Amino acid sequence: MTDHEHRRTFGPTRAMARRRFLQGLPAVAAAAWIGLDTPAEAATPSDGGPLPAIQLGSHRISRLVVGSNPILGYSYLGPHTDRHMKEYFTTERTVEFLQQCEREGITAHQFSTVDQRVDSLRLLRERGSKMLFICLHADRGKIKTAIELTGPIAMVHHGGVTDRFFAEGQFGRVHDYVKAVHDHGVLAGVSAHNPDCIKRIADEGWEVDLFMTCFYFVTRKITPGKDEVPTLEISYPFFKDDPLRMTEVVRQVKQPCLGFKILAAGRRCASQQTVREAFQFAFSHIKPTDGVIVGMYPRFFDEVHANAGYTRELGRIST
Repeated sequence: MTDHEHRRTFGPTRAMARRRFLQGLPAVAAAAWIGLDTPAEAATPSDGGPLPAIQLGSHRISRLVVGSNPILGYSYLGPHTDRHMKEYFTTERTVEFLQQCEREGITAHQFSTVDQRVDSLRLLRERGSKMLFICLHADRGKIKTAIELTGPIAMVHHGGVTDRFFAEGQFGRVHDYVKAVHDHGVLAGVSAHNPDCIKRIADEGWEVDLFMTCFYFVTRKITPGKDEVPTLEISYPFFKDDPLRMTEVVRQVKQPCLGFKILAAGRRCASQQTVREAFQFAFSHIKPTDGVIVGMYPRFFDEVHANAGYTRELGRIST
């Protein structure tokens, strides 16, 4: 078997071995070892055929959607890793990365922070991309501007803001956002990390076209009990059983759901076997009408090709 064939079956190539080695290092040490200006491995067009697809309104999108947290430097692993990602994802590299995603069959990109993404999305379009955009957003007063600048098929209320508004009893602010998006002729969605938010919206019958559902309730507040050992503040708690609770809600709602943080912001990436298991869990616990959003950082390993392969293998929809 050739090395290229090994990559197609996700066998132990040099690139994978390098990734395992790097995962054993702190982010800064890994950066120093590989060199900050080291390019990602060259992408080749996929010959694996189309990815499994789902329907969002009148739009057909791949079941795997590429996320934007690594592009924006949101690693959930600390400021050093954040900076590492920001330095890598220049506008040019971002466009090349999304072009590779499209070659691998990924037809949709979920982005946020409109003002930071306009240049890369515009350049991507100028180079002929047909990728569909889903905008994560929360400013009702800037919906029109966001749509005019980026042309998304859907606007989704930001999950962290949703969780906060619901905790404060301000449900109407999220509902008003959904109505305003519909007034502009775009699909409207709500994102949340707290599954209770999704359940309440579904139970109340809001006119929501889709949900973005975090596999981990990272916005929960940690309140130590009297017998617990005090710790420093835990900014992003990733509880092992959270995905079971969120996916239980996902299976109950009728709208398409896009599960995100299925890899626990890199915490389930110790090996490609672990990554594959996370994809397998996701696709086996969501509805056939649902998909996943995955952020990717292809600096050390061709994550785009690997994740597209797991989606073809594990995300096929039985008819």
